[in-house]
Amino acid sequence: MTDRGSRSPDRAGRRIPAYSFLSFFKENLGILIGLLILCLILVVYDGIQGRTVFLSGNNIMNVLRQVATNLYIACGMTMIIILGGIDLSVGSVVALSGCVTGGLIAYQGCPLPAAVMLGLLVGVAAGAFNGFVVSRTTIPPFIVTLSMMNIARGAGYVYTGGQPIRIMDDAFNFIGSGYVSMVPVPVIYLVIIVGISAFIMNRSKLGRHIYAVGGNPTAARFSGIKNGRVLFFAYLFSGTMSAIAGIVLASRMFSGQPTAGQGAEMDAIAAVVLGGTSMSGGVGRIGGTVIGALIIGVLNNGLNLLNINSFWQYIVKGVVILIAVYVDFLKKKQASLF
Repeated sequence: MTDRGSRSPDRAGRRIPAYSFLSFFKENLGILIGLLILCLILVVYDGIQGRTVFLSGNNIMNVLRQVATNLYIACGMTMIIILGGIDLSVGSVVALSGCVTGGLIAYQGCPLPAAVMLGLLVGVAAGAFNGFVVSRTTIPPFIVTLSMMNIARGAGYVYTGGQPIRIMDDAFNFIGSGYVSMVPVPVIYLVIIVGISAFIMNRSKLGRHIYAVGGNPTAARFSGIKNGRVLFFAYLFSGTMSAIAGIVLASRMFSGQPTAGQGAEMDAIAAVVLGGTSMSGGVGRIGGTVIGALIIGVLNNGLNLLNINSFWQYIVKGVVILIAVYVDFLKKKQASLF
């Protein structure tokens, strides 16, 4: 896919020609090399152990399923971070959406389509609340989404009584555990979601406005862009993506878990910043986020294959985020000298 790369639209929000695939490859060469090195290390380790676990079909499908759930959330997070914001509520929305959907099926006997739609509505409502408050007030997004994180997580515990909701419904379980031919169903959703997100950011007027508002909100406002509407859409989209991730995750686990999604915001932010999106806004691309999510997914899988304690994964991902932000700082510092 092609992407607009590190340049954003001008102050009037006019279209900037998209980068070619070659330019995109050059821009992401560093993280692509990092992904390749990571894969080579795991392949060599497998060779030393006399096995081929990492490159096995089952393991690759497992990595893709894990990456898919993270990428649903990361696509929405990319838009928000390009706007200079943050969404800490995504993990809690994942849990609440999955629990509501599972509870409607298991307890109320609700038809699957209706249960899924109501589960999605949970994410839409959370995203709409975040977007409304952020766009209509001067309260920092960090505070708004931190509040929603606690509200949604608490609502999940209240709804379930703190207990998992077992879902024994083959049609529902197919959503997150099924296959179409040899391809996991969540990966099919992933291709669709990434395609829609890339189209919005690269080919639509809304995408140009997102870059413009993220790059210079004052100039964007003077050029006639409705900054509030742009912010509202980004948070609404993020909430919707979190709900999709929650429903898929509940389907994979055969249960709605009030503890699900813990640390999901960290994985999403790590994928976004590792993919080259600037935390200060105005710069970023969905294609880079895809590569970042692949690195996070392979890293998590590799730590498991290396039999490293899962608690270390939090430390490793924290270091990855710090390194990615520091690299962004160095790029900005270098750019300011010219």
